[in-house]
Amino acid sequence: MEWAGREKHMRGIPRKMVFLAVGAFAKAVATLLNTTSVHNADTLIRLVRSRPPGIPLLSVSNHMSTLDDPLLWGFKGFSSLDANLARWVLSAEDICFKNYALTYFFRLGKVSQEDAPIRRLKWGTASLIVRAHVTPIVLPMVHSGFEEVRYLPSVALFVSSEWILFVELVELIAWVMPEKFFLDRRPPFPLCNKKIKIMIGQPLEFDIPKMRQLAISNSLGDHLFSSTTSKGWPVISSHGLDLDEAAQRCLYSTISQQIQTVMEELRSSAKSS
Repeated sequence: MEWAGREKHMRGIPRKMVFLAVGAFAKAVATLLNTTSVHNADTLIRLVRSRPPGIPLLSVSNHMSTLDDPLLWGFKGFSSLDANLARWVLSAEDICFKNYALTYFFRLGKVSQEDAPIRRLKWGTASLIVRAHVTPIVLPMVHSGFEEVRYLPSVALFVSSEWILFVELVELIAWVMPEKFFLDRRPPFPLCNKKIKIMIGQPLEFDIPKMRQLAISNSLGDHLFSSTTSKGWPVISSHGLDLDEAAQRCLYSTISQQIQTVMEELRSSAKSS
């Protein structure tokens, strides 16, 4: 299936058809069947279209339903139909969903629908930021309302040239979200006329070289990151510095906490607005 992601295969017609179908579905759910309001959308659009060349953009959001993506990008004013801005990749079902290790990894992404503070972030996002050859711009966002919308699952995986969007396949024949509708059961039909709210924050830029130095210093005297709790992480080298497991844990924790704090502020703002 490698041909499916090639831009020049059949003049790109199959590729464009997939993007048009998924993008149109997202637009229909976000703008036609439901009402979507977006705070600070201009910042997202600006960073997608005109940020400095070579600088990656990493978006971080909460997880309210199985199909947050690509529906999150279906709001009015954001182009989700242009195949030239992205490329799509198929994941092998026999590898991604039958390999125990990878299946466990996908289960770590928890769907949290309760009205509660943002949970502690996994360190995967922080690891991406630290290990990137070029430090990305991080754009935090929080959304609500997708947990009230019910739709069929989709099989699609987007890896954008601008940033990464992905839709995870959870159930092929099961309906999704909301988890509880009537008598603790999922509704038997799609819901509409719901209000979807998307709060986009200001971009975060991390001074990774400086934060690495601080992480090395702080990890030496902090028992939480000491060798007694080691899990055997390999040492990583970057910009002339070697980060052992203790330093990595300290650095990942610091970055994750900063992003979590901003996301919680966005969540609070969404509730009060």
